[in-house]
Amino acid sequence: MTQALSGKVALVTGGSSGIGLAIARAFVQAGASVFITGRRHAELDKAVAEIGGEVFAIAADSSRLDDLDRVFATIRERKGVLDIVVANAGILEKAPIGSFTEEHFDRLFSINVKGLVFTVQKGLSLMPDGASVILMSSTVAGKGMGQNSLYAATKAAIRNFARGWIVDLKDRRIRVNVISPGPIDTPGLASGAPDEATAKAMYERMKTAIPAGRLGQPEDIANTAVFLASDAASFINGADIQVDGGWAQI
Repeated sequence: MTQALSGKVALVTGGSSGIGLAIARAFVQAGASVFITGRRHAELDKAVAEIGGEVFAIAADSSRLDDLDRVFATIRERKGVLDIVVANAGILEKAPIGSFTEEHFDRLFSINVKGLVFTVQKGLSLMPDGASVILMSSTVAGKGMGQNSLYAATKAAIRNFARGWIVDLKDRRIRVNVISPGPIDTPGLASGAPDEATAKAMYERMKTAIPAGRLGQPEDIANTAVFLASDAASFINGADIQVDGGWAQI
């Protein structure tokens, strides 16, 4: 991989597994120094060992503002600047409207929406003019799917944040773009099924519905993130890049 991000400092929330881990790895390979966050120390330690290079782990829950304050204080102390923010941390929980609980609602919106908003807001003081922000949404934001409406609503909100924030930040030339993955082969996707056999059947159904003929891999998202974070994407702003093998396009 080219050194498209050489000398840059990046934060990837939810960077200890799945898509976040792949993005952090790709950023390091592209020359960046990368901070990753996650809630579990063991997974963070494993991710650091797997990624190698200049990567730093900070145990934090993105939905807790005091945790975010600690994340950015650490970045300020170690690097003093933050060129790239990837607000990736999120959870998938399914339920039909008749089964919603207040706890379910609050958990999804707290992690997927509140955490993303304040990750970006609190990072602004460290971002130089021309920095790049990448928000992780999902193609389900534009699809009607049973048991998925709350999750989809959290992801739809993200698309509109990007539209508003590019106006708020235009004087600083900070670009804000969205990546909307389709079905990606990660532990998060598997968590939507109650057991391994059901997950396997779900994967096979998805493959037949994807024009590309396969599930996406975390590296498919990581490659897109490297591009959006780099100077090669300097005129891409406020976009929603759907990386889904055509799943949501037909």
